[in-house]
Amino acid sequence: MNKFAILFGLSFILPSKVIAVTGGGDQGGPAYESWQGLIIKDENRCSAYDKKADYDYDQNIEDAIVASMNGQVYGPYTGSYFESDSETDIEHIVATSEAHDSGLCSAPVSIRKAFASDLLNLTLASPKVNRCSKTGKCGFDAGEWLPEKNKCWFVNRIVQVKQKYKLSIDLNEYHALSSILMNCTSTDMIYHSKVKSLQPTTYDTSYPTGALSIYDDNQNGKISCKEARNHKITPVYSGHPAYPYMNDRDGDGVVCR
Repeated sequence: MNKFAILFGLSFILPSKVIAVTGGGDQGGPAYESWQGLIIKDENRCSAYDKKADYDYDQNIEDAIVASMNGQVYGPYTGSYFESDSETDIEHIVATSEAHDSGLCSAPVSIRKAFASDLLNLTLASPKVNRCSKTGKCGFDAGEWLPEKNKCWFVNRIVQVKQKYKLSIDLNEYHALSSILMNCTSTDMIYHSKVKSLQPTTYDTSYPTGALSIYDDNQNGKISCKEARNHKITPVYSGHPAYPYMNDRDGDGVVCR
């Protein structure tokens, strides 16, 4: 462990130098660079990827994920709290497709299934954050996507998971992981304050009570972000009269940031 970590009692992974190693076992092979014991090389899909067949897991594992977060249904990527895990997806910190292309493509199916259910690599996220979209994590690695919050916890978990399963990282991923860890003083998950506790509980009494009559410009019974911005009320928090008529997709109590 890094001497700095020992001196200050830190148990998380600190950046180390990149060193040259030789692959190929007894037969020799190409020289690669290594960081934190992880080989740095391009991804390689050495066998077909079948998530349903090779990386299935029991949905009941959500209970264990919630228990690991002190019983809270929490999305660490955005610092969001949810009423129920029915509002969240089970999220693989290192995506199964990324792991497959980083070494599990040559592993037995039993190892792939163990990976898919490993709590070290599991958390919760809203569908908007977890799934493939313009801003979603999808199957991206850390060189392609980073969370809004808990970056130090996130990249440290990636390193721990990849070390455990002897997975490689590509060059872009190395740069992202090492640059973030270099500036971390802790890699513990941060439980951010709930939005409702931060926002005002009352509003100016000059707000009229008929929100739709004021902000629903096209009179469709809903208030869009465009309409909210036109009226200069964004971001709209859950206590605002317009909020009940808006679509809070990730359930964090704020729309139209």
